[in-house]
Amino acid sequence: MLKTSASKWLVIAGAALALFAFTPDSSLAAGDDPKPEPKPKPKPKPKPKQKEGALDQDQIYSVGYWQAKGGQYAAALATLQTASDQNDPRLQTMVGFALRKLGRVDEAMGYYQRVLAAHPNRTTTRQYLGEAFLQIGDPAKAREQLAEISKRCGVACEDYQLLADEIAKYERAAG
Repeated sequence: MLKTSASKWLVIAGAALALFAFTPDSSLAAGDDPKPEPKPKPKPKPKPKQKEGALDQDQIYSVGYWQAKGGQYAAALATLQTASDQNDPRLQTMVGFALRKLGRVDEAMGYYQRVLAAHPNRTTTRQYLGEAFLQIGDPAKAREQLAEISKRCGVACEDYQLLADEIAKYERAAG
């Protein structure tokens, strides 16, 4: 009889264990609301891979800048046009500079004015715009840009000095 009793208990214990093992956890915690599974954070999108040997925005600007300052205006334009962000005010200013040096002053002024509409404190753009006004024979407008530069960085800043020198040269030549 002991054997039968022990066998029954063994069967009952095994059944209870099996029932416990296959019962979902939420049924054991009566009254607890199941917690929602945390959503996995989205993986950040990888940045587009730059082609090997391709230049980034700053590098393109730098190459275009030095080409333009070195007198290679057409090459500078070609370089600057490869930049991904054509709204970069530095880039637009240098495009204007290269265009102006190529004699395309009206186009250059459009670039300068777009930059200044969004970034009125860009004194280098104002300096180049002042030089463009001198190029078309309007020293009064160049002086207006000189005054704007003075308001923003004073008379000792480089952009003020450079435009003031260009105005003085223009006035000496005009006699």
